[in-house]
Amino acid sequence: MQRNIIGALYMYDEIGIKPNYSELERRYGISRQTIKKYHDEGGKVLKERVKRVSKYAKHKDEIEELFSTTSTNIIGAFEYIKEKYNYTDKEFNYNGFKWYVGEEGLREQKKRKTHLRYETKPGDQLQIDWKEDIEMVSRHGEVFRFNLFVSTLGYSRLHNWVYSVNRTTEDFIRCLIEVFNRLGGVTNKILTDNMAVIVSIKNGYKKKHKIIKQFENDLGVSIGLTKTRTPETKGKVESANRFIKRLYAYDGNFEDENELITIIKKINSDANNQNNRTTNIPPIELFKKEKEYLSMLPNKLMLNTYISNVATKTVPNTLLVSFEGREYSVPRSYINKRVRLIPIDNELYIYYNTELVVIHKMSNKKFNYKQEHYATGLKGTLTKYSDDEINEMAKQNLELLGEIKYGK
Repeated sequence: MQRNIIGALYMYDEIGIKPNYSELERRYGISRQTIKKYHDEGGKVLKERVKRVSKYAKHKDEIEELFSTTSTNIIGAFEYIKEKYNYTDKEFNYNGFKWYVGEEGLREQKKRKTHLRYETKPGDQLQIDWKEDIEMVSRHGEVFRFNLFVSTLGYSRLHNWVYSVNRTTEDFIRCLIEVFNRLGGVTNKILTDNMAVIVSIKNGYKKKHKIIKQFENDLGVSIGLTKTRTPETKGKVESANRFIKRLYAYDGNFEDENELITIIKKINSDANNQNNRTTNIPPIELFKKEKEYLSMLPNKLMLNTYISNVATKTVPNTLLVSFEGREYSVPRSYINKRVRLIPIDNELYIYYNTELVVIHKMSNKKFNYKQEHYATGLKGTLTKYSDDEINEMAKQNLELLGEIKYGK
């Protein structure tokens, strides 16, 4: 049919007459617009364009669900799906994913306000903030409400996030001490909001709490306060929120509090190992230079006096460390290592150096084993049994231990 049309068009051209597209349409049953295109193209047969199906389309329903049921951003959804299906960078590209999301209208992209940037010298400034009142649900339906203490070095943009259930003055000091322990040094300045945990306001005047003033003296650093509702003043720490939003992709897809903390650590690590948008260099690389400009940490024992009831214990073969007459478990890999036990409200945080090992609910029971700790301990001695058998033995033994109450 196409050849017949092209032949007819050729005859019109040969005799110098403008083609009658309407007549050709009636004769060949093809629209006059298509016939005109043939003629305009000099008799070439036009190939019909075939719309290619995006490789991201097979995840469309899952992407829509992430945006509708969680607060994750585009890059958070991208990282979640990439990790879930174990895609390589070549198989799953962020720019392509972002274009697909926009093309399909899966998520409205907000316009950003502009503001002037400023740079700081290495080791000069640490910006800190709270990501408050985060609520996530495990795959078992257990609700976790917590906060993230977020810090960012001004020069390298290195992020450090500390999981914290509460936001008291003691939590603020504890989290800041942990950050400086991780960094291995102290910056010249600290910049933050007008946090209620730092200052009190009376008759319009701000006054730092006495414990904060003492902490500044011991740390040798002044905590500067920014104006309220001016996120651009501490924009480097605000930028960390882009990465924190990736956390919401895991809402409903984690086992327990320990796995939630592990996910937070992973996203934090990813943020420090990806190119920063401003410097185009991973923060961890710039930190190699910045750490040389940090001041020495004060005596760690002096810093620990700011956290009440801190205890240091060596982990025995039982995997249990004692605190206030009760025993709490840690993983088998920490046997013979010294760990710190820090009580906060009704929970016991156990650290190895600056690593958060486990969180236990404070209990009246004499022995407080996590089942996974007990099971891995059994695996070291009962090598002939399967994992299922060991897990069942662990469950039964822990039920018996649960009958032993403190003081009996």
